[in-house]
Amino acid sequence: MSESVNPEEIPENDPAAADAADSAAAAEGDALSQAEEILNGVEVPAEEAVAQGSATDEAAELKNDLLRLQAEYVNYRKRVERDRAVAGQMAVIGVLNALLPVLDGIDAGRAHGDIVDGPFAAISTKLETALATYGLEKIDAVDVAFDPTIHEALIQQPSADVEIDTVSQVLRNGYKSGERILRAAQVIVAVPE
Repeated sequence: MSESVNPEEIPENDPAAADAADSAAAAEGDALSQAEEILNGVEVPAEEAVAQGSATDEAAELKNDLLRLQAEYVNYRKRVERDRAVAGQMAVIGVLNALLPVLDGIDAGRAHGDIVDGPFAAISTKLETALATYGLEKIDAVDVAFDPTIHEALIQQPSADVEIDTVSQVLRNGYKSGERILRAAQVIVAVPE
């Protein structure tokens, strides 16, 4: 390599010396860039590569653990919300079941003409409307085909007017809430002769 020239030692009026200093600085810059290329091309020792690889593996494992924990939390929240909704529905169904005897009393009063008009008729209508907002429905039972899932047959009567088992009279109303049967309707069934 060439000797390094200190710029302070170059006389001010010597152009040849100034050219020599410039070429020495250029050679030094080339040497630095070559050294950087060599260092970039040099492989990392195996111990350092293993340490970097294990750090990468550990980071990936921690990320997987975090994703798994997040999925467990999301599933837990969904399960809690579903359980809360089911508990709410069961509470509503419990109240509806408790009020079915009251509705039976209202139906009996209407059948005997006691609740036709007046304050008790208004109150019973309001009660039935309020219960309907919570999903209570009366099962339609007269002149429909007998369905053992929603009807409870107490009496069978032979009839020439029907071709299939048909509900002819309702003895006690049945109720449902959505698709859930709260109480089957007790009916008299007309059967073909």
